[in-house]
Amino acid sequence: MKTFHAAIIMDGNGRWATRRGMPRQAGHAAGVEALGRVIEAAPDLGIDALTVYAFSADNWQRPKVEVTALMGLLRRYIENETRRLVEGGARITVIGRRDRLPGDIATAIASAERATADGTKLHLRVAVDYSARDAIVEAATAAARSGNCTREGLSRLLTDGSGHRDVDLLIRTGGEKRLSDFLLWECAYAELYFTDRLWPDFSPEDLAAAVAEFHARERRFGALGPSAVSAA
Repeated sequence: MKTFHAAIIMDGNGRWATRRGMPRQAGHAAGVEALGRVIEAAPDLGIDALTVYAFSADNWQRPKVEVTALMGLLRRYIENETRRLVEGGARITVIGRRDRLPGDIATAIASAERATADGTKLHLRVAVDYSARDAIVEAATAAARSGNCTREGLSRLLTDGSGHRDVDLLIRTGGEKRLSDFLLWECAYAELYFTDRLWPDFSPEDLAAAVAEFHARERRFGALGPSAVSAA
């Protein structure tokens, strides 16, 4: 099976909770459970790299109580799931800024990355305090200083040192149809898949449906597809 890199914008946690008369924090907690189901299902569908959008740089603008709850969920996830990731052969990497995160969370992230470094079945990349625009600006500045401001140079600077490749399939749940400053460079030729399903309700079957549609598409990367070439 040919493997590929999928990315997910996990949207709809707050709306899921509100529709049930629950606080928004309950939706985020349910979203963590959905992530666990997706991580478990991903390798069997050919996904060997999965990047998920957990907290954007703009999310700091949300109410303090919600941000605090999200940070608490992140801390507990890192602390509670590291062993399961190791047992499942998965590696975790967190992308984005760390200087604005609470110190104990940054420490937990570094510890989890070390503990899971040998995982090869799935590379889970979690975007926290992440902005694609900021990442591109930072990479371009570094590339200009080094005199290697090329596509290849920028791509190397935008990776996390793990040799990850561009995104093949981008999934966004919750009904919105935008990238929201997520992996803009890496998604240059990604296949986009939008679903109205709110993230806490997203299941392995939903992931399989997205992957099936992905495989049914003809990816041309600016060239002619096989059907057009044969017709010519």
